Amino acid sequence: MTQGWAIHSLGEFISVKHGWPFPAEDFLDEGDYVVLTPGNFSEGGGIRLRGKKDKHFSSEFPSQYLLSSDDILVVMTDLIQTAPLLGGALIVPEDNRYLHNQRLGLVLTEGKREIDRGFLYYLLNSPEYKAQVRASATGATVRHTAPSRIENCKVRVPKNTLRQRAIAEMLEWHDAAIAAAHGQIALLEEAARLIYTEWFVRRRFPGCKYQSPEQLPDGWHHDRFDSVLTLQRGFDLPADERIDGDIPIVASTGVCGTHSAYKVSGPGVVTGRSGTLGKVHLIQQDFWPLNTTLWVKEYRGLSPYFAYFLLQTLNLASLNVGASVPSLDRNTVHPLPVVIPSEALLAKFDETVIPIFQQVATLEKQITSAKQARDLLLPRLISGQLRL
Repeated sequence: MTQGWAIHSLGEFISVKHGWPFPAEDFLDEGDYVVLTPGNFSEGGGIRLRGKKDKHFSSEFPSQYLLSSDDILVVMTDLIQTAPLLGGALIVPEDNRYLHNQRLGLVLTEGKREIDRGFLYYLLNSPEYKAQVRASATGATVRHTAPSRIENCKVRVPKNTLRQRAIAEMLEWHDAAIAAAHGQIALLEEAARLIYTEWFVRRRFPGCKYQSPEQLPDGWHHDRFDSVLTLQRGFDLPADERIDGDIPIVASTGVCGTHSAYKVSGPGVVTGRSGTLGKVHLIQQDFWPLNTTLWVKEYRGLSPYFAYFLLQTLNLASLNVGASVPSLDRNTVHPLPVVIPSEALLAKFDETVIPIFQQVATLEKQITSAKQARDLLLPRLISGQLRL
């Protein structure tokens, strides 16, 4: 045992409280509150807000299930057989906005042995602890844990709370750097989106002259989608065949992992074919699009950067042809009418936005490096193998 550390049952520091079964029939696309679910957890820890995919609620509910800022939640049910999220934690970011549902556990520390909350959060995202939770879980495909199983996990904890705080601050620094880079990416992508909207939706582009909305500017023309872009279904890649590498695997929801080989050279554009529809992803490196996606196989006169924004204007989610599972058929998209700007303006657009996306790519590499550093440090710091 590392000097100054001791092994404890997690239940010496916390208790875990189940959430409330919010009625699914009362869920809304928009509302006063967001019902947090396992889908709001990131695999490495932390909250993942999903915009229109989040479940909202405005009906009555017991007040004790309204969460406060800095509350810690853990995943009690994981829909994935390998259970990458089970037991993992997030910190609630604000008061009076988020609701605690039954698939999550609220971490309580009142009346327990003292522990730094930042250290506790990282402890609940550490590989050693999460492996214990998975090992004691029930269920063959959908995995479940329980408060008592989490509380029975054995953890190493520094006796000195100042040391706990120092460890937490080291990991918080990496998370802050990751969050700052994500914020910069959001600003850069919004800047590029505003340029696209101004030039090609409002038609207020450099050198434009006033024209009636019904009249196309000089050099613009109407066309079919498949005259300029061709969509192709993605490729199968079972979980047990994936080899960890630096190639992003892209699902309908976005990048969902990595692999050692690629199917498509980047930059490229991907959207959902099954499951999640309407989200469009620009992937700036070589990648592997899964079979739940459609990717742009051919660009005729358009760049991936213009295609990325063009697809977002088509309201692809409204073209759902699935019954139980939302599905998008490329043959439904291909005949759609689109307006194509002049070659000169398309070239000017690429000249303007490519430097923006180059900055995005640099920031994405910084995020990857910061996550790798944090994920390397986390188990070593939390276990006492690396001392500060």
